[in-house]
Amino acid sequence: MTELKNDRYLRALLREPVDMTPVWMMRQAGRYLPEYKATRAQAGDFMSLCRNADLACEVTLQPLRRYDLDAAILFSDILTIPDAMGLGLSFGAGEGPKFARTIQTKADVDNLPIPDPEGELQYVMNAVRTIRRELKGEVPLIGFSGSPWTLATYMVEGGSSKAFTKIKKMLYSEPKVLNALLNKLADSVTLYLNAQIKAGAQSVMIFDTWGGVLAHHDYPQFSLQYMHKIVDGLIRENEGRKVPVTLFTKGGGLWLEAIADTGCDAVGLDWTVDIANARARVGHKVALQGNMDPSVLYAPAERIEQEVSDILAGFGNGSGHVFNLGHGIHQDVPEESPKIFVDAIHRLSQHYHEKCND
Repeated sequence: MTELKNDRYLRALLREPVDMTPVWMMRQAGRYLPEYKATRAQAGDFMSLCRNADLACEVTLQPLRRYDLDAAILFSDILTIPDAMGLGLSFGAGEGPKFARTIQTKADVDNLPIPDPEGELQYVMNAVRTIRRELKGEVPLIGFSGSPWTLATYMVEGGSSKAFTKIKKMLYSEPKVLNALLNKLADSVTLYLNAQIKAGAQSVMIFDTWGGVLAHHDYPQFSLQYMHKIVDGLIRENEGRKVPVTLFTKGGGLWLEAIADTGCDAVGLDWTVDIANARARVGHKVALQGNMDPSVLYAPAERIEQEVSDILAGFGNGSGHVFNLGHGIHQDVPEESPKIFVDAIHRLSQHYHEKCND
């Protein structure tokens, strides 16, 4: 494999010295770029874009041509696993994901297959292999999956939800059924992420998008323990170097210490968390990723730079910080705003790393 030219993202995740704070953006390959819209139109629809390795590679690389990002992230969707389980995923025009079939009973769970990463999900592995080759060692490639709890919400609700009433009904009335589903999903995610690592992903991330909707006492049982199980089962070294693992629970500030105790390398933070407080709580154990409000990218340049400066100051000196947004970039931000954001991070962060590199 090609030697990495820029590995500061991987080094920061492992809290090793870096020359400046690395940055990438959640959803950096996506609808805010006109070239993405053109490629998606070429593909015909979203899932066709995901299933075409060359086009998935193209949209993965598009933001790297515009901005000085320190990592690429696989272009795919968190719902590939439930789709491969046969639930009939579709995306309507202007709508969120929908499943033709939902999970309601123990029999539904028992009948779910565990997808073969090089079978039903081979298109994802082909995309990983293609992207890794075309990156030519410029920056590392991040692989990812949805968390078991987050995947289960879509599988039980049948799509996006505001109140999560169906899955919470299952949680409180039939917890054994839900736990069986989450266990099967944890096994599937472990296989899926390990296959991504074997195909060339150099770091992996678990997106627990809906963990924050759980009651404080339910999160450890119904979300965190399954992510912990995945972390325990992941390949942690490949191609002669460590493969860092990041866990991100949106709305997870309450449980930072518990997330850090899973053995992951980094914890993602949304914008509701003060990064100085987070570092004081868990920074000795894990790296931190985050955490600017994506809506700041609507602001003038000086306001974006001020927010970047404040977050860098909040984290303080030393490595262990990967700068990111607190969630995905919005589709209507000005095209020049991410450049202002990325360049400000690199410029303003250098003095926080000087003592580490003496």
